[in-house]
Amino acid sequence: MEAPSGSAYGASLAGGSFDPISFIQRPQTVLRVLSWVFAIVVFGSITAEGYINPSIHVQEVKCMFNQNDSACRYGVAVGVLAFLACMAFLVLDALLPHISNAIQRKYIVIGDLIFSGIWSFLWFVCFCLLANQWSHTQNAELIPGDAARATIAFAFFSIGTWGGLAFVAFKMYSKGVENFVENPADPANNHATPYPPAYPTYPSGGGENYQQPQFATMPPPQEEGGYQPPVY
Repeated sequence: MEAPSGSAYGASLAGGSFDPISFIQRPQTVLRVLSWVFAIVVFGSITAEGYINPSIHVQEVKCMFNQNDSACRYGVAVGVLAFLACMAFLVLDALLPHISNAIQRKYIVIGDLIFSGIWSFLWFVCFCLLANQWSHTQNAELIPGDAARATIAFAFFSIGTWGGLAFVAFKMYSKGVENFVENPADPANNHATPYPPAYPTYPSGGGENYQQPQFATMPPPQEEGGYQPPVY
């Protein structure tokens, strides 16, 4: 996603009204919403149908992924945190064009880049863990297989969406750095700004030049009533 002219870190300069249509059509917003939906499917499927009673003689419920409760807890934790993060970053995406401080924009984009990269990796781990545990699950026909397969599939899809968010954030960060290096805001570094004109000098001809008179030497004080010669 290319930053428009007169922009900083992938967002237009501060000012103007919020355009919801253009905001929804942004690739970053689309990926954010998809990641939000995929997270709901993952932790919703596990919490709703992921725990089963393996035997009528056992009252304790177990995770449907090979009765490995750690696999279910990991999927729920990653999904819930991804759900909350998507909501927070959607708000920041909407507020970013109205933040005039370039340093604050930089920190937001860097945070998005780091978080998206980490969560893409965590979703990869989640997919591998759930797929491995499901392949070792016994009596799979007695388990809601659709919920298990949906959880694995949307965990895999989340790897791509969060990886795409990391890529978009990296492009925004690179574009912002390029803009501020090539167009520094410091007027002292901007060679296009003319220097202030020099002070005008006095004309050198066309009249008498003013010369400051020399200080007249004061005569020494005389005694009272004495004669003081005039000073020429």
